[in-house]
Amino acid sequence: MTKILDTHRNSNFLGSLRIALNHKYMKNTFLIAFLFSLVFIFTIGCNKNTVDLENASTFENIQTQILNTSCAVSGCHLSESDGTFPQHGLILTAGKAYQNLVNATAKNQTAKEENLKRIVPFDALNSLLYQKLLFETSHKSNKNFGSIMPLGNDMLFTGQIEYIRRWIEAGAPKEGNIVDVSLLSDKTPVLKKFDPLIAPTAAEGFQMKLEPFEIYPYFEREIFVRKPLNNSENVFVNKFQLKMHPGSHHFILYGFRNNQNLPQMNEIRDLRNKNQTFNLTTLQQIGNHVFYFGGSESNFTFNFPEGTAVELPANMTFDVNSHYFNKSAKSYNGEVYINLYTVPKDKVKKTLKVLDLGNTSFVLPPKKATTVTKDFRFDKNVRIVTLFSHTHKLGEKFEILINGGNRNGEVIYTSTNWEHPTKIDYATPIALKAGESLTSRITYNNYTDQTIRFGFTSEDEMGIIFGYYYEE
Repeated sequence: MTKILDTHRNSNFLGSLRIALNHKYMKNTFLIAFLFSLVFIFTIGCNKNTVDLENASTFENIQTQILNTSCAVSGCHLSESDGTFPQHGLILTAGKAYQNLVNATAKNQTAKEENLKRIVPFDALNSLLYQKLLFETSHKSNKNFGSIMPLGNDMLFTGQIEYIRRWIEAGAPKEGNIVDVSLLSDKTPVLKKFDPLIAPTAAEGFQMKLEPFEIYPYFEREIFVRKPLNNSENVFVNKFQLKMHPGSHHFILYGFRNNQNLPQMNEIRDLRNKNQTFNLTTLQQIGNHVFYFGGSESNFTFNFPEGTAVELPANMTFDVNSHYFNKSAKSYNGEVYINLYTVPKDKVKKTLKVLDLGNTSFVLPPKKATTVTKDFRFDKNVRIVTLFSHTHKLGEKFEILINGGNRNGEVIYTSTNWEHPTKIDYATPIALKAGESLTSRITYNNYTDQTIRFGFTSEDEMGIIFGYYYEE
């Protein structure tokens, strides 16, 4: 029978008994018999902490051996007070995990578009939980669904992932032991070695990368490094491929809104100091960013719509941004590669432009929640391919609506996490006619004693729509 015995709390007590039994004054038969009785009773009590894997239900084993140790932990899926809860809305503690997973709708926008639920009984391929455990893309749509889980901790072993897959394929029942428990003893790593992304040829495009850098224990490290693309002429990017060592929340290539006073080239700039306070200089520089390429998936390829490409000017430089979590007691190295694939200009039917629509004129009174709206009107017919948002810490909810036309008032984007905002790539571009607008509707909660306005430091606020679009 396969069991796991929780003995670490009992070792001191049993050790004390052994010492006592060996002591010369313990040769009294009655006393020895009495102490052995205590040992027997104590051992029987310890067995209550034994997890009987073969007789417990498969889901109970998933709960005790995987969810409780890797997922339902502080800062992740333990409670609504976790910082990431507004983004995922998922609690995985005992008594809640099953109903929150099986046939439950996910908050992940890509999963919604692909009709994935957190767990679809009899269908692991369309179950978001299973997809989030994999390093290599395996979904039939070739879409990716965000960071690998557990984020900031060791990936699950091959046996654990297969145990979950078989349970889902068997209908994801709450009761019944239906999967071979020996899989839980399989400690084969999912990713035995992190291999660099093969660079494109000069005729195919460009590669940018961050060489291995340390992610300190119990630390959330986010760095920026300004790097040249090394393009001597304008180029057109129609595809990018991203590969990151697991543990990363996101990787982004930012351009600059203003090319004055740019950061030094190839210098690592941390967003957080080692005491977890913000580096204000780096934080201020974020206000000059324009999103170009990136994502939170550890290994994926993104193709822009057929016949479209993003134009990059000659001698382009990017602020290369990587964000890693480490929730363990040992350091590990982050590492990132991104390939930008280019096409000749005569192959591009529609040139994608970068959306950079910011509101700079709002006022947030102290001790008050305020909703701020602003319209951004288009003078030409456009089709929007991607939307992405940015606020600082007071931003509680960022919505983007269509203003005008037959979709007037429709909310097409929502994000409730200012640190890790939603990024939506629309399979069907959002069509707007000349004269129609995008409206940003942002709810800020100014819990401070100060009136807050637009600005670049952590004590100021922002409200920016980023994305891609093309003109018709």
